[in-house]
Amino acid sequence: TAQRLAGGMVGKKVGEGFYKYADGAAQVPAEPPVPVVADMPPVWVSPRAARRAELYQLLKELGANIETGQSPSPHALTLVAPLGFDVTTVAVVERLDPARTIGIDMLVDDAATKRRVLATNPATRVDMRNAAHALFARDGKAVSVIRDSGGFVTQRVVATIVNIAADICQQGICSPKDLETAVTLGLGYPLGPLAMGDRWGPTNILEVLFNMQTVYGDTRYRPSPWLRRRGAIGLSLTHVEE
Repeated sequence: TAQRLAGGMVGKKVGEGFYKYADGAAQVPAEPPVPVVADMPPVWVSPRAARRAELYQLLKELGANIETGQSPSPHALTLVAPLGFDVTTVAVVERLDPARTIGIDMLVDDAATKRRVLATNPATRVDMRNAAHALFARDGKAVSVIRDSGGFVTQRVVATIVNIAADICQQGICSPKDLETAVTLGLGYPLGPLAMGDRWGPTNILEVLFNMQTVYGDTRYRPSPWLRRRGAIGLSLTHVEE
C-alpha cells in the first residue's frame, strides 16, 4: 500500500476490465458504425413482447413499416421482447423463423434508457441484424447488438440486485427502510433496490428470474420468498407485515 501511495496509484483505476484506463480515465471504445440498409424490411412484433404497446409506438416514431397480421410475412424482421428468456427459446416456443428473429430488451421503458440493446440468436441472418440495428438507431440513440443471452444485460443485473435485496429483508438482516437508505446514501444509487423493483414491476422481475432459472438451471436466479409473495399479491416490495 505504501508503494502504491507513493506511486500515486491509490484510488486510481488502472485495470483492464470492461475498459482500459489511462490517467485514471476510462478509454471508452468508439461506437460501431450504424449499418447502411437501403431496403428496410417490414417489422412484425410478437404478441407476447414485453411493453408491446410502447414498442409499437417506438417503431412508429422510427418510421418502421409495421405488419399487424397474426404471423410475420416471409420477408419480415421479427421482433421479440422476452423477459428472462433468450431469443432462441422464444423463437422455438413461438414457432418463429430464427433466421429473421431479433430480441430487444424492454424491461425498462425506452425513454429512461441511454442505449437500446438488441440480441441475435445463432441463426439470425446478417441482413436482419443490420436492419434491426439501423432501424433502432434512426433517432440517434446508441444501439448495442449482443449475442443471445437470457436476460440480456439490464434484466439480469436489475433482477439480481432486487432479488438479493428482497432476500436480505426476508432473512431479517435489516428493515426495508434501512436497506433503501443504506443503498441510496451509501452507494449513491438513484433508487433503492426495492424501489427499483417496484418501479419496473415485481411481476416483471419475477418473470425474469423464473425464466433465467429455466434457461440456465442456476439456483442463483431462484426468486426470494419476499419478492415472490409480494409480487404475487400486488404488494410493494417495501411492505412489512404487521
